[in-house]
Amino acid sequence: MIKNFVNDIFSQKMHEIQKRIPVNLNFSTPINTSFGKVLSNEVSNLQKQDFPKDFDKYIDAAAQKYNLSPALIKSVIKAESNFNPKALSRAGAQGLMQLMPATARELQVTDVWNPQQNIEGGAKYLRQLLNQFEGNLPLSLAAYNAGPGNVNRYGGIPPFAETQNYVKSILENLSVYT
Repeated sequence: MIKNFVNDIFSQKMHEIQKRIPVNLNFSTPINTSFGKVLSNEVSNLQKQDFPKDFDKYIDAAAQKYNLSPALIKSVIKAESNFNPKALSRAGAQGLMQLMPATARELQVTDVWNPQQNIEGGAKYLRQLLNQFEGNLPLSLAAYNAGPGNVNRYGGIPPFAETQNYVKSILENLSVYT
């Protein structure tokens, strides 16, 4: 009953609008999409727009070189720095993929502020972790965030809220960048 009432109001308003504009709008199909679904789609579209296209070529090259999906690299960058190449954490992690200085040196990244080098180093490190944890993505992501020592110490994802939320966020964002 309420649904029909809402559809009737919508149809009436669309008819009023149609009379005022020269373009023919076709809204004959009743709207059955929930507000939550529309909102989810719009948020997803905005998240995709957040991603600067300038980094695509670096991400694609690193993804191919280290056998990773571009969506995974983008999801990690989103979680780590929100695509800010100048991001600096309180712990000292730097750049798009938030490499710690010692890790960056081990990965032969000479300029962590350079997006190409940072993405290359972060992707290389992610591949190393995936190899170390036998392809287990959640464990590898937890190790990227909390360090492989903590994942080994706890025999799984450490009981740190930050790390648990980090892994969840990246796994959820994979579909956004696919």
